[in-house]
Amino acid sequence: KLHGLVNNAGMGYPDSELREVLEVNTYGMRRVTEAFLPLVQPQGGRIVNVTSASGPNFVEQCSLENQQLLTNPNVTWDEIDGFLKRALGAAGSASKFEQEGMGSGSSYGISKACGNSYTLLLARQHEGLLVNACTPGFIETELTRPIAARYGKTPEEMGMKQPVDGTVSAMHLLFGDVTQSGHYYGS
Repeated sequence: KLHGLVNNAGMGYPDSELREVLEVNTYGMRRVTEAFLPLVQPQGGRIVNVTSASGPNFVEQCSLENQQLLTNPNVTWDEIDGFLKRALGAAGSASKFEQEGMGSGSSYGISKACGNSYTLLLARQHEGLLVNACTPGFIETELTRPIAARYGKTPEEMGMKQPVDGTVSAMHLLFGDVTQSGHYYGS
């Protein structure tokens, strides 16, 4: 039996296609969880989904209807998957994302917002587990270094933390005094 599972995969380079980002960040999270869930202790086991502040930032830009769907504690996988399919149908067109009420259409933001929704779903379906999501913070990685370069700054000047600092929230949710499930925690 496993004490817990941490889903920490993530990608979303500016030139990444939406489908590729969703396959890793959202569908990948679901596949890994479904594969390992039978091994997680059914009472007191933990699942930690490392998402990002980009998720809530994306939701904030969405239409009210999409905001309600993505934050609904009773969301279903079919609803999440339907949202992702609508996003894929709008991919490549800012005006289509706007028509779908998906703000900027950030592939990374979409994937992490749906990761948070999946966290709500898992927490409801597995009441004996502690299932939560968190952001590691603005961490210096292969994904974030190009942001600093684009602004002509160092990662330190951009306020990026070292990778070890990105483990704090996930480690707390995995081993700390956590009693609630279905929440999103900051870094």
